Amino acid sequence: MSGILNSSIGRKFAMALSALFLMVFLLQHFAINILSVFSPDTFNDVSHFMGTFWVIQYLLQPVLIFGVLFHFVMGFILEYKNWSARKIGYAKTSRAATSTWMSRNMLLTGAVVLAFMVLHFIDFWIPEINTKYIVGDMSGLIDPANAESGLRYYEELVHKFHHPLRVGAYVISFVLLSLHLLHGFNSAFQSVGANNKYTKGLKGFSKVYAIGVPLGFVFIALFHHFTH
Repeated sequence: MSGILNSSIGRKFAMALSALFLMVFLLQHFAINILSVFSPDTFNDVSHFMGTFWVIQYLLQPVLIFGVLFHFVMGFILEYKNWSARKIGYAKTSRAATSTWMSRNMLLTGAVVLAFMVLHFIDFWIPEINTKYIVGDMSGLIDPANAESGLRYYEELVHKFHHPLRVGAYVISFVLLSLHLLHGFNSAFQSVGANNKYTKGLKGFSKVYAIGVPLGFVFIALFHHFTH
């Protein structure tokens, strides 16, 4: 593994695989969260299952955390390598004339997305881990002493989207995530060699994904903010 990461091609390939893995997770995360708009009870049930099923908690969750850390660390390494190579300055061409804003600012948008993920972990993941594994409450109930109180996940989600500053931070982060994905999705497919007769279709799908999924998360945040 270390031998692969020592080469430029190997690092780009590993970066692409981690990106595709995180895109699958993001889509799954959106599919669950959008349930909160249409059916709070279904959202509660699915969230409770995801939060208590041992395969997800003890196998997939550590893999996801590793994937997030790997992707961002590898992204900063690749950006540093590219910056170091540009310092040689073989040609005096303007990068703005030969590349898009998204491609030139992947480090910036990635850093903002990383900051957002830290906020997201503080908002949701850390309290969840504390409730389940420190407090020892795996019931998922609003009031563990009252079985009739109902599951807590929907109430917690609505509460997080009450404050306008937090909602604003989420909206800005997802806009930048969209810009990050518009370049990153195509880059990931190119790095794994998906340049063939399906390239046009993949590019179309990547645009729908890169705009649609972040926009969906923005809609969820604004919906709960303005309706509660």
